[in-house]
Amino acid sequence: MPKISPAFSEIGRGFAAYLAPPSPDVIRFTVGQPDFDTPDPVVQSAVDALRRGETAYTRSQGSVSLCDAVSAHLKMLNIASNPDDVVITPGCKQAILYALMTTLTPGDEVLLLAPAWPSYDGMIRIFGGVPVHVPVLRPSYHPDFEALESNVTERTKAIMLNSPNNPTGAVYTSEEIQRIAEFAQKHDLWIIDDMIYSTLVWEGHKYTSPINHPGGKDRTITIGGWSKGWAMTGWRMGWITGPTEFMEAVKTCQTSAATHIPTFLMPSGEVALQLEDETRAMAESFANRRTVMYNGINGLPGVNAPEPEGAFYILADITGTGMTDIEFADRALSEARVQLIPGSLMKGGEGLVRLSYATSLENIHEGIERLSQWLSTINHNE
Repeated sequence: MPKISPAFSEIGRGFAAYLAPPSPDVIRFTVGQPDFDTPDPVVQSAVDALRRGETAYTRSQGSVSLCDAVSAHLKMLNIASNPDDVVITPGCKQAILYALMTTLTPGDEVLLLAPAWPSYDGMIRIFGGVPVHVPVLRPSYHPDFEALESNVTERTKAIMLNSPNNPTGAVYTSEEIQRIAEFAQKHDLWIIDDMIYSTLVWEGHKYTSPINHPGGKDRTITIGGWSKGWAMTGWRMGWITGPTEFMEAVKTCQTSAATHIPTFLMPSGEVALQLEDETRAMAESFANRRTVMYNGINGLPGVNAPEPEGAFYILADITGTGMTDIEFADRALSEARVQLIPGSLMKGGEGLVRLSYATSLENIHEGIERLSQWLSTINHNE
């Protein structure tokens, strides 16, 4: 039979092997999605649109009113955005694909702050790009600017930014974002800003866009969506915006690839962006769970982690247990009945495990107790 592109032989599937639903008795600290239902007004809006017959083709970049709503939402975050330069995509992953598709040529390098969400690596490789994993500072997981400078080459084309961060939970300070904008301007790089967790920030400094700093405006590609902050992961709705010339290329990608997201979902996106009480309640709940998870993790023998600053993940160092992260994750599942993600599935994540606290407080307490009893038994026996 004909051969597939050789690029795919080098592309992994990220966390897939550790995301398979386990048996019901297992506590899952793996899945990065809110455990809330999508707010009722959002669901009802989709139902109403279906009943109105909004099931035909429509404007490829998204309805005018939805693009206006996204632009208004971004302005609340101090991101100046022209609604004509907003495209509504089938999820943020598709938006990231569009960004890479329109900026990379084979051999171009993209800087990733490692450990980074593994899908970035795979998507860069799809287009013939080269992911360059630059270690972050430990234990804070914030950018190491000396390491960034030492990894720039004449082939470097972009830097991927994700703050609040998956998997680390770090939120970069305004000063750090300014330095990233200056760094990108110095080396003439695109900044791909994945802001999907921007509504989930727990510390004093909030999400900050590179657009707000000198050098950032004409090179920043802003990508976000409804999945995390509005509990809409399965709706597959995202957005992308950036400089006009770049967005014209993105519109071509959308028209050629997806046409548009489902027409009847567009009004729901508008409704979601108008909600305040529901999204605030979700964020406050995650902030509380963050504290419980952080205290519990740092009470485990041989385990420690910095306090997460945003998103709903904690990245813990387990080297003090004497196990590799793969061994730790596999034994936690089989012996403690707790499922988590081994960090070595990401370059730079060796010796770490990622836990999601996007689950109930009951599960967090139970999962921590199981891990505590398991590790105590191991230490006693060994």
